[in-house]
Amino acid sequence: MCQYHQLRIMQRYLTRNPELPASIELLSIVNMLTKTDKGSFVGCFESWCEQWDAFLKERVLDRRTGKTYYAHKRLRSAYLSLKRNMPYLWTWYDHSEIGIPNTNNALEGIFTDLKTKLRNHAGLSKERRKRFIDEYLRATFK
Repeated sequence: MCQYHQLRIMQRYLTRNPELPASIELLSIVNMLTKTDKGSFVGCFESWCEQWDAFLKERVLDRRTGKTYYAHKRLRSAYLSLKRNMPYLWTWYDHSEIGIPNTNNALEGIFTDLKTKLRNHAGLSKERRKRFIDEYLRATFK
């Protein structure tokens, strides 16, 4: 998982100017993602989780149906997204010897160029399209 895209996911859930103190703190932690090491970030996140655990578990009763739902849905979604993707955010850090970048911007640039070239050759059959992609990738990653 690209750190930049995880940051954008968090901003989508929390907005750029959150109002809840828990959301403000989580967003400030996430903004450190690309500027800190794994240990510091994970420690800050775990500390935040302990501090706001009860707040995240708050439920509200819907009087019409009698069912309960989580009070802070967007904050929970942001929290769960970060928690779920945490192992994948640090692949580049855990395997620094192979030189993986922490974002996939370079790869996206290559795919954008490939898509443009394929659009220019829209009439290719499926088999020729596959060969075109294979040759493009071979030439790009020599």
